[in-house]
Amino acid sequence: MPEGDTIYRAAVRLGAAMAGRELLRSDFRVPSLATADLAGERIDEVRAVGKHLLMRGERFTIHSHAGMDGLWHVLEPGRRAPVATHTIRVVLATDQHEIVGSSLPVLELLPRAGDLASLDYLGPDLLDEGWDEPMAAEAARRLRATGAPVGVALLDQHAVAGLGNVYRGELCFLRGVHPATPVGEVDVERLVALARRLMVANRERTERTFTGDTRNGRRTWVYGRGGQPCRRCGTRIRDAQLGLEDGMLRQVQWCPRCQPEPAAA
Repeated sequence: MPEGDTIYRAAVRLGAAMAGRELLRSDFRVPSLATADLAGERIDEVRAVGKHLLMRGERFTIHSHAGMDGLWHVLEPGRRAPVATHTIRVVLATDQHEIVGSSLPVLELLPRAGDLASLDYLGPDLLDEGWDEPMAAEAARRLRATGAPVGVALLDQHAVAGLGNVYRGELCFLRGVHPATPVGEVDVERLVALARRLMVANRERTERTFTGDTRNGRRTWVYGRGGQPCRRCGTRIRDAQLGLEDGMLRQVQWCPRCQPEPAAA
């Protein structure tokens, strides 16, 4: 699932194509928006909020969430999107581009006035331009309040917005914390500071990295490396599933030596 830095880069790319331009045509291919017509609507800005994307117009905001497979494509007029036609959920046309959204599990129109209120449930956004010490403290408080294992808490968008599986695994490794460690036993302030630092650095990169190496296969410490040797100590990386409150299981990787299991209660 795309994480906050990926959505941020998508917002920058879409904003460059859309901001300040009028929509000449809109074609929504979801039942709830089948009759929606945004022709004549001018897009003021495209903004990322955690894993959510907002195309903010004069009267309406197009809100989307990419889920696991959602993508936005910026195309020259007449070019076909490199996706199956049946996955296309919306086509937006300006005088210079066609913007195509595919495989988007969430796509809705919101009144521009109060559009951000629909995302009030989210925790502090790690890429918020107004990020400051009070926001960092609130993120730490919310993480601690989950009472969950840290590997579960980091995925809770009510606590901190923008983190996903990749960041969860890499953050736990870099802090030397096993994902099953109760969040109350973790220095969450330092965890939040590291998460912010990494995401700010990665939002500007075409190829994000957690190791400092941007070469293929060398960008992560543990994510996607189950069964391979730890880059620090050589111990074989473990790979297992960790449950979430929604009943879903997520794959998580860790180094048994660098991230020892928490002591039994």
